[in-house]
Amino acid sequence: MSGDHDDLDAEVRRLLGEGDDLLEEDRSEGALARYHAAWERLPEPRTDHPVALDILAADGNSHFFRSDYAAARDALMTAMTFGGAVDNPYLRLRLGQCLFEAGDEREAANWLAGAYLLEGSKLFVDEDPKYLEFIRSQLQPPPGGWPEGW
Repeated sequence: MSGDHDDLDAEVRRLLGEGDDLLEEDRSEGALARYHAAWERLPEPRTDHPVALDILAADGNSHFFRSDYAAARDALMTAMTFGGAVDNPYLRLRLGQCLFEAGDEREAANWLAGAYLLEGSKLFVDEDPKYLEFIRSQLQPPPGGWPEGW
């Protein structure tokens, strides 16, 4: 049985890696196909498998880059049911961005502010500045004002 499990894990991780490679090449449709294939190979309940979080995060990220914010939000909200996922600043960032783009500013502020508090502004360096500006508009400045570079 262990061999079957190892084979399944290797197959799922191979598909996940192929999806990541395709996403790097801006081939999000192919990436999504690989992520979905990896997800389908996981036995039920799928969310019991450690690699499921990686698949959901990659799927959400891929949908985000396709501007399919509802699908990205759904994948990332499922990812947030995993232990420790809410402490992942990158997942919080991406979920907050999806909510922002979908017009749910209240929830977006919760997730984006959490991402900022966990990781700081460096998490936002490669992101559209509107997200960091939005967070700033939602928070009270600290005593003495916002730090340099905020």
